[in-house]
Amino acid sequence: MTRPVSPAALRRLAPSLLAACLCAALPTAAQAAAPAPMELHLPAGPLQASLNTLARQSGIQLLFAADSVSGRTAPALDGRYTPRDALQRLLAGQGLALQERSPGVFVVSAAAAPAKANAPARAAAGAAPTSLARVTVSASTARMPQGETAMPNTITVLTREDIAQQLALGSDVSRVLSSQIPAFAPAREKMSNYGETMRGRGILYMVDGVPQSTPLRDGSRDSHTIDPAMIERIEVIHGANALQGIGGTGGIVNIITRSAPSEPGAFLLDTNISYSSALPSRRDDSGQRGSALVGVRGEQFDLVAGLAHEKQGLFHDGEGRSIGTNAQGELMDSTSSNVFAKLGWNITEGHRLQLMANRYELRGLDNYLAVNGDYRTGRPTISVRGDTPLEPPMNRSRSLTLDYSAADLLGGRFQAQAFAVDFEGRYGASQWDPWGNTGANAAWDQTQNESDKRGFKLTQSWTRIADTTLDVTLGLDGLRDRTHQVLLASGMNWVPQTTYQSLSPLLQLHWWPTDHLMLSGGLRYEKGELEVGDYTTLPRYGARRVAGGKPTMSETLPNFGAVWYINDRLNAYASYSEGYTVADVGRVLRAINRDGQRVDSLIDLSPVVSDNREIGLEYDDGRFSGDVAYYTSESKLGSVLVYDPGIDAYAVQRQATRVEGFETNLRLRLGDSRLGLGYARANGRYDANLDGRLDSDLAGVNIAPNRLTAFWEQNWTPQLSTRLQASRAFDRDFDLQGARVAEFKGYTTVDLVAHYALDKHSFTLGVQNLANRQYISYYSQTTPSNPSYFSGRGRVLTLGWQYRY
Repeated sequence: MTRPVSPAALRRLAPSLLAACLCAALPTAAQAAAPAPMELHLPAGPLQASLNTLARQSGIQLLFAADSVSGRTAPALDGRYTPRDALQRLLAGQGLALQERSPGVFVVSAAAAPAKANAPARAAAGAAPTSLARVTVSASTARMPQGETAMPNTITVLTREDIAQQLALGSDVSRVLSSQIPAFAPAREKMSNYGETMRGRGILYMVDGVPQSTPLRDGSRDSHTIDPAMIERIEVIHGANALQGIGGTGGIVNIITRSAPSEPGAFLLDTNISYSSALPSRRDDSGQRGSALVGVRGEQFDLVAGLAHEKQGLFHDGEGRSIGTNAQGELMDSTSSNVFAKLGWNITEGHRLQLMANRYELRGLDNYLAVNGDYRTGRPTISVRGDTPLEPPMNRSRSLTLDYSAADLLGGRFQAQAFAVDFEGRYGASQWDPWGNTGANAAWDQTQNESDKRGFKLTQSWTRIADTTLDVTLGLDGLRDRTHQVLLASGMNWVPQTTYQSLSPLLQLHWWPTDHLMLSGGLRYEKGELEVGDYTTLPRYGARRVAGGKPTMSETLPNFGAVWYINDRLNAYASYSEGYTVADVGRVLRAINRDGQRVDSLIDLSPVVSDNREIGLEYDDGRFSGDVAYYTSESKLGSVLVYDPGIDAYAVQRQATRVEGFETNLRLRLGDSRLGLGYARANGRYDANLDGRLDSDLAGVNIAPNRLTAFWEQNWTPQLSTRLQASRAFDRDFDLQGARVAEFKGYTTVDLVAHYALDKHSFTLGVQNLANRQYISYYSQTTPSNPSYFSGRGRVLTLGWQYRY
């Protein structure tokens, strides 16, 4: 399969500016600049191979289902063609339809039969997300303009249809990912995504290639920076890699935002309203959600803009109890809002400038207090009516991104991106006294993480160097990440201001020695400096004076791999890649409890490098498809979170770690039905006593459970389709140097989604946890404490309506 492109990432934009941009763009509706013809020499052969070759040589993005082109042959092409002309010639007489969604982004799909003109989108789009290692992703994910991944890792792409289907069950992006990707840890359904990992390590979240994560003081809020209504698709690279710099040790999740319509003069209106409630209904349980998105394409300008708002009620478990509130922040009893706009300008032929802005805010309503449960007896924490002091938890992200692309510059394709991201994450108040007082004398306070990022990415790519099959990409990334954590009531800094600056060149190569073998390799040199001024720790830590410093870090991060296209149904791949991050610097700096410490001498600020080795197979014959991967991930200087009773929190410890795992996805098409099965298994160990042996299990906060997922999709009529999906998390024990310290009792949940389409209107019905299963969440079982011993959500009914023009 091959996939589209999208750039940019966000900042503050008022609704009045959205309206002004829309009015300015409407009068200019006409055609965007057409790409110039290029020399193509494609031999006759399998259609899938011809499409992949065309995408690689022309730099366009293609999206198609492998089963729709499998078994078809394509004619030879020899001459000068535009990408659209070439595609039309390859697809002539094939019974396939071609659509250009945006400049350089094409979709190939089965031509709809007249009798099925009103079939719902899911009937055409298929079912499960594509999880094939050769899936083509956007340049903002791959750093290669033709969209092939630089390393042959496992990739999952969730399309707009996949996302919309899961949103019929709820709007949490983490839950969308967890339901579709077995290797992703179960979603906590909290404002905090703390403990949501892939392959035993952290995830780098991006929006249009712009990092959202805050690794210097990991506030675990990076999955809540944009509303799902503004998302076109989600591209996930499994495993460690350094394509995007700091943070991608467990994988990369790149959220691609919506684009203007592709047809000249076209106008897009997408309106959605939904209502949710526990089933049976409970007090204060209802939620409402609405979004509207408009888009227009003109002769030189195109615009897409959107608004979204959601209010969520109180959540309940399978036995009707209210679910406890979390001091780190909640999705329940909250409101969220999003303002989004993306303006594009085709300056001249092949040259494009694009500005994207986004403002997202998620705010708790603070109508409830937690009543602690008891994990020893199995009694979960619940919520009761009441107010807490100070301000409710909140997430606020404001971003602005400017993208420039030139289709032909210095003999290749040039892309430049500049971005600014301002983030604030406020946490709930508690009697955590910065002076160390306890009991009735303890003061109330709350913390807020504040981070601002400024950065750029430059990429220059050449294809078919010297008329060979070698493709070369050069890049240069710059980043300045400034973060601190403040106590709002006392006005003291809990984490001092830390500034990380880096300048990182990269080189990436693709070479096709034969039509059936692709070799890739590259290097990224990451050089960074961490600046911390002199500071004093909180009084409860002894008010220790710490000397600042400017420790530097540098790493050369290689990657290489190969893909063997055995035939048009089967391929195999192998890869090695390294990912890079720093430990949670904020946790290290704030927890210093000895005098005479200097930032320059703290080994805990050393970088964490993860080695990812992976082999895999994929098969697709048009009816049955599947992929399987085995991987190992090792780090000599890991970053493990271990509970420290002295500070009543999880602290960073720097032990060696190793994770090995197995992932597979199987899919079968039977007429109007599609069946799917996914499985992920991971085992992680670390060196707890620093004696050089991996003697303990990674805790649940660091590694996901072994999981099995399954789905059945059925198109009952041209208008009606359904999806039944299930997820099983298996039992697991956790040992610390041979002694059991935690135990997870697995659970199974089942969800149902129904979709009915009528012309421009469509209706959805979603039932989360169909069997109303009572269970304690994975995080709560594996990191047990009475305040955070939470049940999972019980049965929830969501009704939705969409109007799309």
